[in-house]
Amino acid sequence: MPKRLSKTRTPVPRIGGLPDRDQILRHIADSGGAANSRDLVRTFAVKGRDRTTLKRMLRTLEAEGALPDKPRAPRRDADGSLPSVAVLEVTGIAADGELLARPVGAAEEADAPSILVVAERGQAPGVGDRFLARLSARPEGHHEARVMRILPAQPSRLVGVLERARDGLRVRPAGSRGAPELRVRAADSLGAEPGELVVVERAPDQPLGLGYGRVTERLGEAGDPRTISMLSAHSFDLPIAFSAAAESQAKAARPIVPGARRHDLRDLPLVTIDGPDARDFDDAVWAERDGSGWHAVVAIADVAHYVRPGDPLDREARQRGNSVYFPDRVLPMLPHALSSGLCSLRPDEDRACLALHLWLDASGRTRRHRFERAIMRSRARLTYEQVQAAADGDADDQTLPLIGSVLEPLYGAFGALIKAREQRGTLDLEVPEVQLRLDDDGRPIGALSRARLDSHRLIEELMIAANVAAAEALEQAAVPCMYRVHDRPDPVKLEALVQLLDGLGLAKGRGVLAKPKDLTRLIRRLESPELAQLVSTLVLRAQSQAAYSPHNLGHFGLNLGRYAHFTSPIRRYADLLVHRALIRALQLGDGGLEHAPAGDDWAELGAELSRRERRAMEAERAAMDRFLALLMASEVGGSFAATVTGVQRFGLFVRLDETMAEGLIPIGRLGEEYFSHDPARHVLRGERSGTVFALGDRVRVELTEVDLVSGQLTFRQLDHTPGPAGKAAAARRGGPRRRPAPPRRGARP
Repeated sequence: MPKRLSKTRTPVPRIGGLPDRDQILRHIADSGGAANSRDLVRTFAVKGRDRTTLKRMLRTLEAEGALPDKPRAPRRDADGSLPSVAVLEVTGIAADGELLARPVGAAEEADAPSILVVAERGQAPGVGDRFLARLSARPEGHHEARVMRILPAQPSRLVGVLERARDGLRVRPAGSRGAPELRVRAADSLGAEPGELVVVERAPDQPLGLGYGRVTERLGEAGDPRTISMLSAHSFDLPIAFSAAAESQAKAARPIVPGARRHDLRDLPLVTIDGPDARDFDDAVWAERDGSGWHAVVAIADVAHYVRPGDPLDREARQRGNSVYFPDRVLPMLPHALSSGLCSLRPDEDRACLALHLWLDASGRTRRHRFERAIMRSRARLTYEQVQAAADGDADDQTLPLIGSVLEPLYGAFGALIKAREQRGTLDLEVPEVQLRLDDDGRPIGALSRARLDSHRLIEELMIAANVAAAEALEQAAVPCMYRVHDRPDPVKLEALVQLLDGLGLAKGRGVLAKPKDLTRLIRRLESPELAQLVSTLVLRAQSQAAYSPHNLGHFGLNLGRYAHFTSPIRRYADLLVHRALIRALQLGDGGLEHAPAGDDWAELGAELSRRERRAMEAERAAMDRFLALLMASEVGGSFAATVTGVQRFGLFVRLDETMAEGLIPIGRLGEEYFSHDPARHVLRGERSGTVFALGDRVRVELTEVDLVSGQLTFRQLDHTPGPAGKAAAARRGGPRRRPAPPRRGARP
């Protein structure tokens, strides 16, 4: 069992107790698919009520189809025949084009049978793939395999914590990628000690189950804050170092000089407005009164001037897709010489830009717009908090001289754009954003919900207007555009959301949530901030994922017919593509698209960039979870107020009020009775007492366990106050019974 964490020292990563989803899947895979609940109880020393939780988790995994079919390498009978079902590996392609396979584990045997693969449409494995197959013997003595299921590829590279086991050293994978553990021989450990985070390369040509690996990099101790971001970067295969060619090209770049083909905007008092921890400055803004409306300028870093199609910097940028922002560092899309140097719109330095002039009427509608390549000089690097304080009458020495000439006109243009937003109706969600506070050593010392200010919305509205203008300009010029598309919500997810909201008495019928403004109106009329955040989260989960595509589907959330990312080319490759398309379409000089892209090529590129974006978001989320786990590590045994944010058959997910950290209350720690799960209404109901746990319920919890490797927190319920959903669900069954049955003998308090 894991040791209880003290309040003064950094905990060691969890090595026992109730396993999580990934540990269960890894153990079953290592056993060749033969492990059952009894084996898991014995392996992880699961005791008491946690055994019930473990069985429910297994039933959930089985219902989801997540339990892998990974039988051991088949044994041949004395006559050489094979079993009817086996795991095979594709070894090559015959001269006639047929795929050849052998049983896993038999590739090195000289007399291993060669099997012809019959692949159904959509189930065609490639060389090196492993798959579950149904085997039959051919009359001529060969075997034929029909593909039942292609099995997930075992990663060649693993990131995790080195641990001592009975049979030597093992690496337990970090994160939630479902990879099995690897054995490591002492000679291949690179001197790493148990408790260290390491990168391991898997030895080739190994059968299913627990294989061997070689440590190639030592990342540091699991409890060291300096390792957290790098652990996430390695876990998600994020590129870290730039190629020598890309670094050399970036360092050879030179500052822009005024030229005949660039407009000179250096007399315009453009300013950048970003967060206090911003590391690069893509955009600068300015506005002035124009009759009854406004003239605004949005100047964006001219990355296309420095990064040309096909050069080393371009290849690196495409491979990364976007910058990745961790709490303590950034993995930039471009080398620092550009991302925080020549392409960053730093104050009092001449910079190349692609400028957009917007002329808005009093209602915020764009009357006309114009793009131009220019040279600019930022007057100030401002923060959102500075600008908001100045707008509220508390200007500092930097913002005071800018109020009349810069800030007031910007807020005037913002007011007009807000009118246009309200008129068209958009999806506005109350989803909290966690802001971490780190000390000088990078250790987390606090976390809070980041306030959303009007200064944030000011920049957001100007960027949205610029993105729409970019898409319109490319459509008018009949040049392909990499759109940012957001399709309508999945009808199945929307129906589930309607059922849940109906239970809360908030909505009846899918028609009331057909448009973005319907969802926004629903959230705004909620009196409780906690309930507004909860419903916002549910609405967000029901949405389709935004993506990049050359095929315009519109943007549902913003309720826009066309939209393209244009404003952040330092950190998003899609924006750089839009810049190049505009340069080509409007004949703005060098650095544009060299030729009109083929539709299929850009469709694949859009899908590729969307995958890289999701990978970055997952890595950022995993790093945040681990930083929050480190923040909470000294609080084991403490109690906290929390809100239920998820209900599953194996327990409740909760979010703490104080730090916004999230974790799990296993179902075995809710009470001494059986709880049935209603997935449609997101409810757990006690069979004896009738106690109902539902989304939005308030709970007081005790932190019982912290896993620094995965970033997971485990809690025990201390107190419970039903929310609107819980009260509604209890009322449908007559509420909890007055006298719950007594607990079992020997039950824990």
